[in-house]
Amino acid sequence: MFKKILIANRGEIALRVIWACKELGIKSVAVYSEADHESLHVRFADQAVCIGPARSIESYLNIPAIITAAEVTGADAIHPGYGFLSESSYLAEICEACHIKFIGPGPQAMRLMGDKSRARKAMQKAGVPVLPGSGVLEDEERAVKAAKDIGFPVMLKASAGGGGRGIRIVRTPVEVGPALRAAQAEAAAAFGVPDVYVEKYLQAPRHIEIQIIADTRGNVVHLGERECSIQRRHQKLVEEAPSPVVNDKLRRRMGGAAVEAAKAVQYVNAGTIEFLLDPSGNYYFMEMNTRIQVEHGVTELITFRDLVKEQIRVAAGEPLSFAGKDLVFSGHAIECRINAEDPVTFVPSPGIVRHLNLPGGPGVRIDTFLHDGCEVLPFYDSLVAKLMAYGRDRAEAIARMRRCLDVFVVEGIKTNVALHRRIMDDPDFRAGRMDTSFMERFLPEKKAAPVAR
Repeated sequence: MFKKILIANRGEIALRVIWACKELGIKSVAVYSEADHESLHVRFADQAVCIGPARSIESYLNIPAIITAAEVTGADAIHPGYGFLSESSYLAEICEACHIKFIGPGPQAMRLMGDKSRARKAMQKAGVPVLPGSGVLEDEERAVKAAKDIGFPVMLKASAGGGGRGIRIVRTPVEVGPALRAAQAEAAAAFGVPDVYVEKYLQAPRHIEIQIIADTRGNVVHLGERECSIQRRHQKLVEEAPSPVVNDKLRRRMGGAAVEAAKAVQYVNAGTIEFLLDPSGNYYFMEMNTRIQVEHGVTELITFRDLVKEQIRVAAGEPLSFAGKDLVFSGHAIECRINAEDPVTFVPSPGIVRHLNLPGGPGVRIDTFLHDGCEVLPFYDSLVAKLMAYGRDRAEAIARMRRCLDVFVVEGIKTNVALHRRIMDDPDFRAGRMDTSFMERFLPEKKAAPVAR
């Protein structure tokens, strides 16, 4: 087992990894930007190293600084969390060269699944259902032809990265050119790679993802599904496990496909296979996230398994601590992503937290870095807390979440707490009637608002 793990991240996910390290008896090292010097992950880690100025490119994305911090502190492993460098095959390669264990998949699997166009081909070869699509598009003429062959509407999607960036929905041939250029520019700015491909656009599907974990001995297990259909501009807002529409039979089929997908690319560690599910029950591979997910907590609540500790054990060469037959899915869990943003414009809202009241009580989990007097910085993602509610069934989980949102108080910054209250009260949501267009119907007047990053 590792003696010391450096956490190449910040905020609540850095704290989440620190808690896992403490329970495993492993020392932790926090890295931080100059702007984050008073953050909780710096306070609660066993050691902390400043790696640069506030800008991410000079600190949390600075691979030489992170590797130097690991070497100086004697860390024998690096956990990347999610976001930042979590899906950087280059970081994984550098870790290998420096004899530091990267807690995640190997660079080869990460490169393959990080390129969505190549990943589609790998999944087709493995027998996993995929939507009709193209390879990387070289110019507008080929893009138009590919779109016509597939049939409108289609999506132009960045081959690299994720988080909803580099995606455009196209409904007619005349829209292809401008959409292609916009998607390429956004992909280049976000991921450094302008590659874009075409994929068939499903009208109003559900977004269902399957959590998997695999060890170095060939064991791969899925831990059920998460419903992620409530999202704005491809950014998730509410996640829950299990999905209201996935029954045992469908869970076995989708879970089996996810396991086969992981085996096909010799995947090791935690990952998520994302599917689109149409109203007829047909599902299609969308992408794989080669890291721990923001919403992993809802899976932990219904399976009673600690995914971060399992990640660490697997990276250390230990076998999975459980088999698929050992898993029991119990109850229902919902997560609301609490963002620091204006509730009307969705523009990020940094500032000083003047008063904070976090909810508690039965079935409540909150992953956050917030505290009275802390500063929510303008340099990073607007996610400030993950509020999770667990109940014996979905109705109880919703009731608990609604109760928690009523007493979740953050003064000094604006948040989307009120928006989540409205979602919990929505008749369609409460009945489990949702798809990826839910928020367009829920907030039709906000469709033209700027995207929060």
